[in-house]
Amino acid sequence: MSQEHLTCGVVKRRTQLADGRELIYYDDPDTTLPPERAADARSMPPRPATAEMRQDVLTGDWISVAAARQNRAFLPPAHLDPLAPTTPENPSEIPDQYDVAVFENRSPSFGPELDDADAAVRLADLRDVGYERRRPAVGRTEVVCFSPEHEGSFGTQTETRARTVIEAWADRTAELSRLPGIQQVFPFENRGQAIGVTLHHPHGQIYAYPYVTPRTERLLASLDRLGPDLFASILERERAGERVVLQGEHWTAFVPFAARWPIEVHMLPHRHAADFAETSPAERDELARLYLQLLRGVDAIYPTPTPYIAAWHQAPVHTHRDSARLMLQLTSPRRAEDRLKFLAGSEAAMGAWIADIPPENAAELIRKGIERA
Repeated sequence: MSQEHLTCGVVKRRTQLADGRELIYYDDPDTTLPPERAADARSMPPRPATAEMRQDVLTGDWISVAAARQNRAFLPPAHLDPLAPTTPENPSEIPDQYDVAVFENRSPSFGPELDDADAAVRLADLRDVGYERRRPAVGRTEVVCFSPEHEGSFGTQTETRARTVIEAWADRTAELSRLPGIQQVFPFENRGQAIGVTLHHPHGQIYAYPYVTPRTERLLASLDRLGPDLFASILERERAGERVVLQGEHWTAFVPFAARWPIEVHMLPHRHAADFAETSPAERDELARLYLQLLRGVDAIYPTPTPYIAAWHQAPVHTHRDSARLMLQLTSPRRAEDRLKFLAGSEAAMGAWIADIPPENAAELIRKGIERA
């Protein structure tokens, strides 16, 4: 097992699972765990073949058809948690105790194959449109376990643990961006059954896509039209307005001017950073504190925890690195204590959104939640 010392005292330990998938431990700076970890003793079937992507000729979007995902675990009991450390009764995905662990998904949406074609040629091919186009869904899909505990979320972690996870995001962003064929790296957390979560275990995922995602393509079009200072201008306008919910020396969180969701918060670093790998240790330190405040505040809006998607948008690997900025977009369909916003006809079919709550009112609601938390 190899090891590497990262910033803020985090130690990275790299090994493999029984079927050859990569497993990486990220130890807290104050960890009580020993340096050596048990090997994966399971006897496992071969990894599934790389999925196929098909192009929607009407939009140009690529759809990964990953049939192996049908077999993934669905809300197992605590004693069969596949993300908990292995026990004799539960031969899980992680063979030993850990603080934070990252491993390749057993049922990936992208990969395990990679593509060593020229990045520019590959991107041009994927942006083209035609009938019945198919490509292998190359790339990488990883699971990020925030804690060995069975239940929780990012917001239930300590500040030290949050900092370790952020360090893991930065390290994985750098490594995945260097893999052949990767065009964009996307860390995210789905929280709550209302979002579609199939495991209660506190965890997130990282997708390393073989293309630039549709949402990001639209962002790049805005950058090309409005100029490379787009994010700086957004931040300047929001910090001067009434929708800021949280800010520090390095980061500001705000409800955007045209929020789609009942609860929607964006967070930007004050200086340009294309992705987590470009953030400084000081920025990561402050983010660990502010991000926990934000998530706990969102949970304190109502008496029960709030379902959400925490999406960390990062610049594509090979384009717009000097203008597309790292950005959190946290969204929740919760429009009242006992009501959710479902995407029905206009939103789901036409992509034409109707907001239920004025963004200024939502910002006040979130600020009160942060005060209570």
